[in-house]
Amino acid sequence: MRFRGVVYRAHNPRWAFSPLSGEGAARTGGRFNRPGTPALYTSLTVETAVREASQGFPRKLDPLTLVSYEVDCEDIADLASSSERSRLHVLPADLACPWKLLAHDGKAVPSWAIADKFIAAGHAGIRVRSFAPGATEADMNLVLWRWSGHLPHRVVLHDPERRLPRNDKSWR
Repeated sequence: MRFRGVVYRAHNPRWAFSPLSGEGAARTGGRFNRPGTPALYTSLTVETAVREASQGFPRKLDPLTLVSYEVDCEDIADLASSSERSRLHVLPADLACPWKLLAHDGKAVPSWAIADKFIAAGHAGIRVRSFAPGATEADMNLVLWRWSGHLPHRVVLHDPERRLPRNDKSWR
């Protein structure tokens, strides 16, 4: 499928100078990327982005940088659709697996295997529901493994007043 629209991301202010890098996800891994694989985790609503960043601790919200992006991206697998999941042989339990615990214990992580499969098949990313604590089936994410400033995988940061820092010197 082709995804066109605005998405949001709430992330650590330390990395505000590099909101398009995906390197934080590459360093630590995420639900849909192994360590070493860059990924850009975004949400379709501001509320879902904050829910993802807070991971169920709404009264202990660490400082966040909230950004939005304009996306026009082809090659997206729609794993939010039950018919597409069935067609693509993706089990909901594999999407929702306790990936951090499995990775910590050195066990196979089903959601990483899903990501590996779609990356190898040439997909740029997936549309998938959020599995953050408190999320409902209406909370949606767009996770990208391939993106650039150009079509067919265009992702452009919305920062018309250039409020975000351009480098990491403010953290030294």
